[in-house]
Amino acid sequence: MTTDTGSLLDSVERTALLTAALRAAETRRPDRLYEDPFAEVLAGAVGPGLLAELRATTFPVDAARTLPSTPDYNAIRTRFFDDLLSEAARTPEGRQVVIAPAGMDTRPFRLDWPAGVRVFEIDRPPVVALKEAVLRDIGATPHVDRTTVAVDLRDDWEDELAAAGYDPAAPSTWLLEGLLYYLPEDDVHHVLERVRGVTAPGSVIAADLVNAAALTLPNMRGLLDLFAGWGCPWLFGSDEPESLFARHGVDAVAHQPGEPGADFGRWPDPVPPRDVADVRRVFFVRGVRK
Repeated sequence: MTTDTGSLLDSVERTALLTAALRAAETRRPDRLYEDPFAEVLAGAVGPGLLAELRATTFPVDAARTLPSTPDYNAIRTRFFDDLLSEAARTPEGRQVVIAPAGMDTRPFRLDWPAGVRVFEIDRPPVVALKEAVLRDIGATPHVDRTTVAVDLRDDWEDELAAAGYDPAAPSTWLLEGLLYYLPEDDVHHVLERVRGVTAPGSVIAADLVNAAALTLPNMRGLLDLFAGWGCPWLFGSDEPESLFARHGVDAVAHQPGEPGADFGRWPDPVPPRDVADVRRVFFVRGVRK
């Protein structure tokens, strides 16, 4: 029996299914930056419709594109963090990896992992239940010791993560992908401080976020309205991601898509210098817990 992805949508963020649809589309490209053979089934019947809405907004047929190319951004982001986790898994800091939120991500199933690594996936119970049902239906098998923790990151999750086998005294690698810009500012600081509380010095913390202008610029309105209409508004941005993470004990470096190491030949727009004001930006942040 095949699970109906759409039947569980009331409790699952549209962005999780959109991301799966984006990864399925990338997988079909001959010049793909990565391959996710599970993305199409995880996107279900709903994800492609969301992607069609996004494409219609981002690439209007009767006007020039003014919004960032989400398909290219998603491809670069996925590859950037794929490489980061693959590299970290071969270091002491990567023996335990936490992906939070996990959404419809399938890195435990599609990446090559060395022996002895444990991956913990955190997400809201409905998201975990949906993904587990779909992966079970298709008989997917992870390539790593994988544990899911079904809890909302805004709630108390530390004890549940520890009960699942996570050791806060040992170094770890954390990926906070597709999370921070959906949270109010107070929740962003709350999550980062709680991550700090369960990570040992030397742990790797990675995330993506937008700058403040991306939330207010008129030429971003179409994209912002689309996500808000799906019930997933963008709420937080930072012009100084390094300072944001330093406040929570992380010595971080931020990369913009299109810069060396965060391009992969796919970013289609100019990369504005950091001192240029009133432009939209996205950051990939990688840091080390002090």
